Amino acid sequence: MSIVLDLFLTFAKIGLFTFGGGYAMVAIIEDSCVRKKRWLTHDEMMDVTVIAESTPGPIAINCATYVGYKQKGLAGAVAATVGMVLPSFCIIFVISVFLDDFLEIKWIAHAFAGVKAAVGIIILDAGLKMVRKMQNKPFPRGIMICSFAAMLVIDVLALRVSTIILMLIAAAVSLSVFLVRHWAGKEGTGR
Repeated sequence: MSIVLDLFLTFAKIGLFTFGGGYAMVAIIEDSCVRKKRWLTHDEMMDVTVIAESTPGPIAINCATYVGYKQKGLAGAVAATVGMVLPSFCIIFVISVFLDDFLEIKWIAHAFAGVKAAVGIIILDAGLKMVRKMQNKPFPRGIMICSFAAMLVIDVLALRVSTIILMLIAAAVSLSVFLVRHWAGKEGTGR
């Protein structure tokens, strides 16, 4: 099977069988692209996730586009992106045609309540896997703990702060620490 078709089918399967949006898909994308297909390493997947979150568009589609581009250039990016989008588009189109009737079916409403709970668990699982694979150094752990505490305070106090602001703050702190260490290293060596 050609790599372009493999990219399309892999991401179509992810798009078809994953509920809960991009964050829920990250764990499935990692499983498919890192463990099964070996298209990415764990470190690359973490980098892709951060980049996909900080660029415009849904995180899962951004991840698919990156993986496709890395494997087969523009053709791979298009195949992976279309594969990720097409199943959701078709399902939403069919639902929109029958929306009024669809929402009145009691067992569907109960099924979606169960899916909502499962999605929370999938997202938590993806987050815990990323934490376990993170470098075991004090600085990255400190950034993670501070970000978690900030998100918790924002949520408890119902503040309207975008997660992008927190990501930019974390990036600025990390860049500042890097620059300070870099300049301190140059001064220490006499350069």
